[in-house]
Order: sequence, then structure tokens, then C-alpha cells
Amino acid sequence: MLNYDKIKENIKSESERLGVAEYELYCTEASDISAGTWRDEISEFQSSVGQNIYYRCIVDGKTGNASTQSDDDAEVTALVSRAVENAKISEKEERAIIYGGSKPEDYRKTNLPEFTLPDGAKIKEVVLDGQKVLYSSDERIADGTECDAYASRHMIRLFNSKGLDLECDVGNTSMILYAVLDDTKEKVFAYDSAYNAFDSCDKVALAKKVVEDAAAKFGAGKVKTGKYNVVFSTKQASNLLSAFVSVFFAEQAQKGLSLLKGKVGEQIAADCVNITDDPFYPTNPIQRSFDGEGFPTRTKRVVENGKLLTLLYNLTSAEKDGVESTGNSSRGGSGTVTYTFYIEPGKTSRDELFKAAGEGIYITEMKGFHAGANAVTGDFSIESAGFMIRDGKLAEPVKSFTIAGNFFELLKNIDTLGSEIDLRAPGFSRVAAPDLLVRDLPAAGE
Repeated sequence: MLNYDKIKENIKSESERLGVAEYELYCTEASDISAGTWRDEISEFQSSVGQNIYYRCIVDGKTGNASTQSDDDAEVTALVSRAVENAKISEKEERAIIYGGSKPEDYRKTNLPEFTLPDGAKIKEVVLDGQKVLYSSDERIADGTECDAYASRHMIRLFNSKGLDLECDVGNTSMILYAVLDDTKEKVFAYDSAYNAFDSCDKVALAKKVVEDAAAKFGAGKVKTGKYNVVFSTKQASNLLSAFVSVFFAEQAQKGLSLLKGKVGEQIAADCVNITDDPFYPTNPIQRSFDGEGFPTRTKRVVENGKLLTLLYNLTSAEKDGVESTGNSSRGGSGTVTYTFYIEPGKTSRDELFKAAGEGIYITEMKGFHAGANAVTGDFSIESAGFMIRDGKLAEPVKSFTIAGNFFELLKNIDTLGSEIDLRAPGFSRVAAPDLLVRDLPAAGE
């Protein structure tokens, strides 16, 4: 554990000694543990602890940054002089911002239960039990079937010269069951997961669902090339939204990397579409009351009845557009992050969606988003698998066809929203959507 109070005092005194008036300290600590199985044994086990200390300051209007993984006094103190030197040679033209404009009451309490990281023995017990349940669930279970369990705890602390002193301590667990079935003619595969309480979930029910999902794929045929009414399962609709979530980042729009640039206040989706980003979504165990810059987070509607209400901002991108930050700053990657970012579900059941589709395809698998989706243009072409919909009902399985379209056009052409939504993805950022019915999408098959 970092001696945070000592680190903070070292940073304060060294900043004062060098005459640095505006600065920020950002510390992270992470503990992770995981295990996996092969047959009836533990095949892998990992446990790691990591920490990072980031310092940034403003010198003559320019930002300087420095970081270390060591909490040694000399290393911590040296961050200040290193950051000052980096500021002097910085060529960035963006105005640096150290935030300090909120009161304590502006930061919403998360009210999450205290999280305790499970030990190695517990992780091993969970995966071996999950594996045992899987292997006993169906006589067609084959090698390659496995159970993985993960647990992580993250602590974030932020302190700056403007008076902010914030901390966040969160954690979560997850378990994934992978089932391989072999009927001697072919092998099929499926997986599903449990989050937030992997040791108390109903493993029997989860294993049954995974096996049923896999078995349904036996005998999958081909799809004839053409246009189809398509129902995206909640999992694949979520994956599709996730592939394009960066188009809602203001900084991407400002760089010309999002076609939503200049579209705030305009209709960008069907009237039935509402999109929300919620740092406090009840089932998310990794909630945040402040973002990477110390700005208070809040729940906000991004799209309402198809109209774009706002993009997602950090302090710098907000200043450029003359608006307030939405509290979506990230300390890594693009500089912007989502929390629980999701298309709100409708009231139509999955069976009713199939009936509304009439004739079409139900997509349950999509792969290759990294190569088949272009966030700048919105175009996508993704290898898919699923089931035919015939006469309004689920029919035979199909595989190895490609669904193509454009994300921005798809938003406008969403016909109906399903009532089911999968919000179980792990981590700080969760992107989700319900089942979606979209008409006349091109599919390339045989």
C-alpha cells in the first residue's frame, strides 16, 4: 500500500520549494487475482499488485507531466523537477487546467458495499467448482471446456493545489464459463459470465444456459446473400455500440474523427432511442463520484428521443466548445471515458421482436470489430453467426456470413428496442444496448 499522506506531503513541499503554484497528484493502486482450468485442474493462476504515481503541473501556461511506480521519497520528490522541465519543452498549445471549482457536496456518494479481494484459495475453489458443474452438465462436453475467475480492486486518489482531495476504492469479481460440445460430427462453442458475486451465483443455471447456447449451434447452415430484417442480441448490440462509442467523445469530434461534430441538438437516431451515461448505475460495482481530473461525475442523457443532447467532455474539450465538462475525463487512452453508457431498453420482448421481424436473422455472434469497424466513417462489415427467423419465430442456426452497414445510419433505422439488456461487462467502462430490430441490412453469405 502506498503511504499516500507521506507522498502528498513530499509533493506539496517540493512544489512550494520550486515555486510551482498549480499542480496535481494522481495515485492509483491495483490488485488483481485470476485462475483458469483445464479438465479438472488449475491450468493458470496469476496474482499481481501495481501502483502508479502521476504528477502534473502548470509552468508559464504549459503542462508538465512525470510519473513513477516507486514511492521512494527521492523518486516522489524528483517528480516535481522532472515535470517542471517537461513543461518548459512542451509544444502543446492546449491550455492546461487544474480543477478546483467544486464543493464536497457536489460529489455524489456511491454507497457501494466495502469490497474485499478474495484470496488465491477462494479463486481456485470457484473455478474448480464451476468446471465440475460444466463437465457434469452434458455428456457431449469436450476438452477445451473451461472456467475462468477474476477479481480486482482499484484505489484512486487525487490531490491538487486547488484544494481537491478525493479518493475512490472499488472492486469487482467475474466468472466465465466456456463450453465446448462434441457430437462426433462437429464441435461447437459458447460462453457466458457472472459478475459481482462469482462465488454465490447459480453455477448450475449458468452452466445449463452455456450448454444450451452451444448445443443450439449444431448443424448451422449458410445464409443467402441479400437484405434481411436483423435482430441483434443484447450482447452483440452492446459490442456494436462499444465499437463506435468514441464518436460520442467531444475531443474526437473536435479532431474531425467523429461525424457527430456539430450535431448537438440534431436528430441522430430513431425517435425510440435514448442513450444514457451513468456513473452510478445500480448493478455496476465500479462506480465513480469524480473523473480523472477531479470533476464531479453525474448521470446524463446523451441522446433523448433520437436527438443528440451532448457529447462527452473533459475540461479541455469542454473549454474549446464553451460548455461545462460532463465529468468524463480519463487519465489514459483518448482522454475521455464512459461509465455505464447504454441505449435504454424498450418494452418489446425478444419473441415479440422475432414476430415483428417476420423473416430475417437473429445475430448472436459477431467477431472482428477491430478490423471490420471504422469509427470515423461509421462503416462496419462483421463476420456473424446466429439463427434464421422464419414466420416470426426462431429457426435453424446459421454461420459464416457478414453483416454490413453504417453505424450512424443504423441508429436512425432502429425499428424496435427489446426489453432485455446485458450490463454485465467488467471494468470501469460498460457499454450496453438491448436487443435491436433493424430492417433491410445487407448480409453476404453464399
